[in-house]
Amino acid sequence: MRSPVRGLLFALVVALGLSVMVGAAVSPDSARVELQLELADLLFGDERYWEAIPAYNEAKKGATPHQLIRASSGLLRSLLFVAEFGRAHIEAVDLQGMRPDDAEVQALYADGFWASGLFEEAELIYRDILGTSPGSAGARAGLGRSLAASGQPERALVEVHAALAIDDTRPEFHHTLGTIYRRLRRFQEASDAFERYVALLPNVRRGEKTNWARSEIRFLRSFGDRVPLQIEGDPDAVHTIPFRLINDKVVVRANVNGGGAFDLVVDTGAEQMVLSKETAGEVGVRPISNTISAGVGNVGLRGLDLGRVDSLEVGSLKMNNLPVIIKNPPLEGLPKNREPDSMSPLALGLSAVIDYKSHHLVLAKHLPDTPADIEMPMRFHRLAVVRGLVNQKHPKSFVVDTGGEVISISLGTARFLDTRPPRHIPLRVYGTSGWDQDAFLLPGVDLLFNEISYENFAVIVLNLHRPSALLGFHIGGIVGHTFLSKYRVSFDIERSLLRLTEL
Repeated sequence: MRSPVRGLLFALVVALGLSVMVGAAVSPDSARVELQLELADLLFGDERYWEAIPAYNEAKKGATPHQLIRASSGLLRSLLFVAEFGRAHIEAVDLQGMRPDDAEVQALYADGFWASGLFEEAELIYRDILGTSPGSAGARAGLGRSLAASGQPERALVEVHAALAIDDTRPEFHHTLGTIYRRLRRFQEASDAFERYVALLPNVRRGEKTNWARSEIRFLRSFGDRVPLQIEGDPDAVHTIPFRLINDKVVVRANVNGGGAFDLVVDTGAEQMVLSKETAGEVGVRPISNTISAGVGNVGLRGLDLGRVDSLEVGSLKMNNLPVIIKNPPLEGLPKNREPDSMSPLALGLSAVIDYKSHHLVLAKHLPDTPADIEMPMRFHRLAVVRGLVNQKHPKSFVVDTGGEVISISLGTARFLDTRPPRHIPLRVYGTSGWDQDAFLLPGVDLLFNEISYENFAVIVLNLHRPSALLGFHIGGIVGHTFLSKYRVSFDIERSLLRLTEL
């Protein structure tokens, strides 16, 4: 709860801010701006980010250069917290020119690029900062996050630990550390990092973030001495598994907990293995804690159960102790079988090759370094993403989703387009979070992915704000079966490459 002293101070700042602002239009001065900044900082400290945003904007009017940096920095942080990534990128560019010699301001500038899905640009800025200011905690943590997404989690640990040695009071650094440990399957160390993250969160309004982190800690602790994502037999073996293509989805037969074979969709657009409530009950997977999920659809953020699969068999691949999302409560009102059971090889720590011609799926920790017709840099930050260029000038990050069917862009990306197309066509689209009532078909869009070009193409525009917020960066769009099915597709997470060989 808010202390009485803090509450009184907050009330006084609000009252004083209002009384001074009445005359601000006549004679704005640094005193008024200072009061406005105090109000904005208190709103930010209370995690009232939506209210802090206009307060910081107001503080920019008539501010001194030093005050302007404070206001712009606070505004950028607030925009990042509420996942207004497009506005955050604009503010980051404005901020960059204000204090080019301030390492932490520059690190915040780079964070704005990262949140926009411009990962390469962000990493270059982090490295430039560290070249002259190796003691920048923000740049160290940012570089660590970037290295983890580039398939270098061990190097990422070094950078994040260095950031914490400089400043261990920033909760987001501990959260980044926890996510890296989780990816390295070091669940107990991950839970320790998340506990430190919770301890540093503001005490004013402990809400969804705290609840999610505590649930995640409980889930990670539940593994005890079990080895997470344990591969039976030779861990470096290469597994070739036949699949069927059903409704444009890659489907394999699997056995969970020895409960008999059933179909699993191979879905790189999912962060975890996913089972319906009914399937989980049939194979004896019980809820341990809960989590938050987000996908396409009007439900937005969705509370679901987390459980553990004791054993999974897919062809010759056998794994034990797998995290799994249980879709409980299930969505209602969707077409039949729109919430299939699925798994993402990437979430299991495996690279994958999908050959849409031979209908073979190859899974391995280490794929052979084979040539391909097209190679694209791929980041894996909870999901696999590649760079695409929209209308010749807008670089965006696209999720590579084998569970998806079409090529789409986000509403946020559509708003960036320079020219407004003559028309758009409303569509009835459903996703993992229900019906997307904002969806429409947008003709006349140009897309470029390395050497792959789509000119004057009709894309589906989806509301991807909630998934973007959960991932921590703007999803520019999604490429699914329409894009992938023409190739032998290799997801090489070890080398951070998407390799495409024409069929």
